[in-house]
Amino acid sequence: MECAGTPTVIAVHSSDTTSGDNTMTTASQASTTSQSLGNGSGGVAEIAPSEAQRRLQQAQSILVDVREPDEHARERIAGSRLMSLSRFDREQVATWIKPGQSVILHCRSGRRSADACRMAASLVDRGIAVVSLAGGIEAWKAASLPVSCDARAPGISIMRQVQLVIGACVLTGCALAWFVDPRFIAVPAFFGAGLAFAGATGTCALASVIGSMPWNRIVPSGGSCCGGVSNNKGV
Repeated sequence: MECAGTPTVIAVHSSDTTSGDNTMTTASQASTTSQSLGNGSGGVAEIAPSEAQRRLQQAQSILVDVREPDEHARERIAGSRLMSLSRFDREQVATWIKPGQSVILHCRSGRRSADACRMAASLVDRGIAVVSLAGGIEAWKAASLPVSCDARAPGISIMRQVQLVIGACVLTGCALAWFVDPRFIAVPAFFGAGLAFAGATGTCALASVIGSMPWNRIVPSGGSCCGGVSNNKGV
């Protein structure tokens, strides 16, 4: 679900003081100007694509992609490092940061990166600024900033494939239970239990199975450079 309200987009600027003071100032600014994105629980600061690019070019920030590996392989911002939200480890991210740098998190549209920012809140407590790329990679492309593409990667993300399979099986099970035999209600019940387990544990067996299918096997490639607004409407 989209969160209510329009988040405030900020530009996080560095100062000319020492690296320690600079880090604390940046974190303080991000915290002060951030706006809550979820019913008042936790503040998430956002940064505009153009400002994010400037900071990356000047090595003032690192860029972390919190999408899934197949999404990252298909289309990514050059120089970004992958740390999927489903496996997010803020301590691992902390090892990538050089003194004085901040962290920019991004996903497709900004929702998952906002969640990752909340998960990385302890980094802010250490004086490391953590911000979400406003609008995600879609806003980055809309600003005519370049991305690297690999046409050989899967066209539909694994998460969308999982949603399609579960939706089709639940719909089929309900139809069979209504028109054929009530005991077919076990089919949607099974998938409902699977979703509950996936949400509780952070693991999804179905996603692992689908990810191993031949059409989802990602062949490493240097990719190509492309830009502009994508027509991909996936979540």
